[in-house]
Amino acid sequence: MVLKELINECRNNNRKAQKELYDRFSSNLFASCLKYAPNYEEAQDILQDTFIVIFKKIDQFKDDGSFEGWCRRIAVNTALQRYRKKKVFNLVNEDQIKDEEVEIEETDDIDLTSLLAMVQQLPERYRMVFSMYVLDGYSHKEIASMMEITEGTSKSNLARARQHLKEMIIKWRENNSNAS
Repeated sequence: MVLKELINECRNNNRKAQKELYDRFSSNLFASCLKYAPNYEEAQDILQDTFIVIFKKIDQFKDDGSFEGWCRRIAVNTALQRYRKKKVFNLVNEDQIKDEEVEIEETDDIDLTSLLAMVQQLPERYRMVFSMYVLDGYSHKEIASMMEITEGTSKSNLARARQHLKEMIIKWRENNSNAS
């Protein structure tokens, strides 16, 4: 079925069309959910919540943009809502933090699964900002608005996320060079 027809059928609550839409987009959206979730199970929960919202709000999709991009935005917002409810954004005053850029060395020697596992180990607020900024290309202004924090807090959380990742990469390399 052509995507436009599939979307129209979903607007009419056609269960077969909804399943086909789910089958078509769930793997890509799950990859987005994994970036924001601390583990596989929570990513699955976010994905399910995302599709509930997609099917509820499919009438709001205007055919002038990318449907997948629209769905990805819902996945990000769903993840953010989930963590806002947990109140994980108890942040320090950004005036106390030096805004320094943390450089992470090349990671060609680390497989994607290991890198994703490291990102998932970041504290929630750092993982969210890192994923939004580095992996999804949001600006600090957009992140601040979506997470209800200041731009300075977004920048400091990104710097701290990078610092944590740098430390994890160093440990990973030490462990893997010892294993060789």
